[in-house]
Amino acid sequence: MPLPSHRRRLAVSATLIAALAGGVAPATTAVAAPTGAATATTAPAPVPAPDMEGVTAALNAAMANGAPGAMARFSGPDGVRSRTVGVRDRVSGAAMDVRARFRIGSVSKTFSTVVLLQLVQEGKLTLDAPVNEYLPGLLPDDRITVRHLLTHRSGLADYTDDMFNNTVPGFEAVRNRVFGYQELVDLSLALPRTTEPGVAYKYSNTNFVVVGMLIEKATGLPVADAYERRIFKPLKLTRTSYVHPDTRIKGLHVRGYLHPDEAGAPLVDSTEQTVSWAQSAGAVISSPGDLNTFTSALMRGRLLSPAMLETMTTVTPTDTTNTRFYGLGLRRYDLSCGTQIFGHTGTVQGFYTYAFSTRDGRRSLSAVANTSNHGSANTALGGVLEAAFCGKKPAAASSRAAASPTAGELTQLPAERDLPERH
Repeated sequence: MPLPSHRRRLAVSATLIAALAGGVAPATTAVAAPTGAATATTAPAPVPAPDMEGVTAALNAAMANGAPGAMARFSGPDGVRSRTVGVRDRVSGAAMDVRARFRIGSVSKTFSTVVLLQLVQEGKLTLDAPVNEYLPGLLPDDRITVRHLLTHRSGLADYTDDMFNNTVPGFEAVRNRVFGYQELVDLSLALPRTTEPGVAYKYSNTNFVVVGMLIEKATGLPVADAYERRIFKPLKLTRTSYVHPDTRIKGLHVRGYLHPDEAGAPLVDSTEQTVSWAQSAGAVISSPGDLNTFTSALMRGRLLSPAMLETMTTVTPTDTTNTRFYGLGLRRYDLSCGTQIFGHTGTVQGFYTYAFSTRDGRRSLSAVANTSNHGSANTALGGVLEAAFCGKKPAAASSRAAASPTAGELTQLPAERDLPERH
């Protein structure tokens, strides 16, 4: 959701995945090929090798812009390549480690969407049915549908705008607090709506809080169980969890550092928190390898039917650049080399995350920097996308990119801000 220039958005996501006949679809499930994909009678189009020097440069740029450390993991036909820079813990000096877990923020929204779409496949929900059909009286407008939530077109205000208007005091006020879903919805309903249902894209964490409520109503189980049964276990995501309201990240993990609004103020260690203010909109914990596995499996059709995956990846623009789009709980970025990638960005206090895959699932990239409320670090980290998926640019193309504002934007494609920050 566009905000005044003095505010930025932190990304939060929640995890929603419903089972297909008691689990995920088999790995052999066919997936509708994306437009332009190779058929059985044509050789696959050659793909560029990832520019790992460029990936490292983007990670170093994130550090130069205030992140204590950063890392990226690329998985492709030629195997796995990873890069790390800086530290995962400023006190101990421990180096960034690609095996370490971290808070993924709004990348959780894609997990949550998968669960909900599985429930749609099972006939427990209908995308174009009013939310109030399943949660009677929850919303003041019967026109708001399940699809509107997943596409950020409900018009429900984002309660986190006010919650984190003052970044560090706002965070400290909720760091250890445990909210109920209804409390968060009530915070949103106390604010003016941003648009009429279905009219325009306006990012709001409230949408995915309601998604969490829908999942729990349809399954009769906490969202944590839905994530575990429908995604984590079937894909063997052993480093992924949803521990709300526990404040800890167990095992090897990255510590997150929040930039205060005041220039020059010391970083705040924001690692331990309930993330109860986000829950199904952004409280999942994961690792680079697990995120690669998840986005690739999703695009390969292991979690949804071909028809449902097509629905999820049908997108509309989110701004005027014609490079950023949103489907159902899923972003699409169009890179300068013509490659389209699907996934999500995440911002939660202390962490910026990118998790994307090509439409065929053959190539995936996850990256994290352990800071937030510092947009220049987020933008710099976004440079991993072009480097990983487009490879090295010819010298002439690099020169043109430097001279072209449009190409320059694509070279370091920043995440859309999902939660308010100040800078």
